[in-house]
Amino acid sequence: MSDMREDALQIINESIKAVLPNEAVDRALKNKIFHGEVVVVAIGKAAWNMAEAAKACLGDRIKAGAIVTKYEHSLGPLNGFEIIEAGHPIPDENSIRGAETAIKLVTELNREDHVILLLSGGGSALFEKPMEGITLDNIKEMTDQLLGSGADIVEINTLRKRLSAVKGGRFAQKCGEAQLYSIILSDVIGDRLDVIASGPAYPDASTSEQALEIISKYQLQLDEHIREVLKIETPKEIPNCETFITGNVAALCEAAAHSAKQLGYAPIILTTTMDCQAKEAGRMLASLAHEVKNGGKTRYSLQAPCAIIAGGETVVQMIGSGKGGRNQELALSASIGIDGMEDVVIFSVGSDGTDGPTDAAGGIVDGGTVSRMKAAGVLPETHLQLNDSYHALKASDDLIMTGATGTNVNDVSVILCR
Repeated sequence: MSDMREDALQIINESIKAVLPNEAVDRALKNKIFHGEVVVVAIGKAAWNMAEAAKACLGDRIKAGAIVTKYEHSLGPLNGFEIIEAGHPIPDENSIRGAETAIKLVTELNREDHVILLLSGGGSALFEKPMEGITLDNIKEMTDQLLGSGADIVEINTLRKRLSAVKGGRFAQKCGEAQLYSIILSDVIGDRLDVIASGPAYPDASTSEQALEIISKYQLQLDEHIREVLKIETPKEIPNCETFITGNVAALCEAAAHSAKQLGYAPIILTTTMDCQAKEAGRMLASLAHEVKNGGKTRYSLQAPCAIIAGGETVVQMIGSGKGGRNQELALSASIGIDGMEDVVIFSVGSDGTDGPTDAAGGIVDGGTVSRMKAAGVLPETHLQLNDSYHALKASDDLIMTGATGTNVNDVSVILCR
C-alpha cells in the first residue's frame, strides 16, 4: 500500500507542476506589442508567480505593478511591484488596500497605455473595495453566510461582485481608455470569465434578479440597504479588454492522467465539472472503487490497475464547528466507504496547496485509514458530521501537505486501484 501512496504523491506533484503559470504567462506575453506605458496588476493566490513571469518577459517595459495575494503566498520582494497580502476566503482591510493600490496605478492612464491584469483563484476575496454605503463588515457577513450555506462559487460571486466597486467589470471602468490585457488562471468550472475573481475586467452575465433569487434560496439575513445595492446593475459591455486563459482544471486532470499512465495505471477522466457536496463525492468515489475491485461492469469497463480522475470543486455545508476543507471532507467520507479494502488509495487535493482555513492541501486515504483513526481515539463518522475532517485525517497521518504551490485551477480527486 505504501508504494501506491507514493504513486499518489507523485501524481499530485506532477499534476500541479503541469499547471504552474510561469510558462503560460510567458506564452501569452512574448508576442504582444505594447505601446505607451505598461502597468501590471496581479490578483489571486498565484499572483506573485504570474507577476514574476511577466517581469521576466517584459523587464523594464513595466512602469509599475501591484501584487495582491493571500497571506504567506508572496515569495519575496519583486522589483517594481508593491506586494499586498490580504484575507481569504473572507476579505479584510488589506483586501481594500490592495484594490486601492491597483486603482491608483490605472486611473491616470490614457488610450495608448496598457494594463496587464493577471488573475487567479482567490481574487474575489483578496481584491475588494466596497460600493458606496457598504462596509467591509457587510461583505464579510454575507460571504460568511454564503460559505456556510453550501452555495457554489458562481452563486457566491454573483452576490459579492454587486457589493463591490472593483468586481463585475467595474475595475475595467476605472482604467478609463487604457487597453487591458487579461491573463487568467481559471479556478472556475467551465471557465466563466465573469466569475473568475468575480470578473473585475469582464462584462457581468449575472443580473440583479438572480442575486435576489440567491438570497431567497439560502434565506440569507441581509439589511435592507444591502439589498438595495444588490439591485444596482453591473457593466454589461467592456470594450477595451482582451482575455487569454492560461490554465484550468481540465489541464490539471490531463496531467494527472498522464502521470498515472506513466506509473502503470489505466487512466480515465470521469469529469472535470464535479460540483456536488464533498461528502457525497467521497461516497461516490468509494462506490466506484468497489465497482472496480468487484469486477463490476461500469460504463467504462475499467479493470485494475486503473486511475479514475475527477476534477472540479465540491462544496461543504457547515453543520458542525470543526476544522477542514472540501478536499479533506471528501477524503474522510471516502475513507469510510473503502474501510478494509486492499490495493485502493483515494486522494483529493486543491491545486493551490491550501484547502479551507487549514495548512493542508487535502487528504489521501486507504483501506487502513479508519482503523488508524479509531486507534487514535477518533470516530470518522462523528468527525464527518462535525465537519472536522482536518483533525480526523491528522490522527491517521493522512493529510496532504504541499504548502502554497503558486497556481490555482480547482481540485483533483483520484481513485487508484491495483
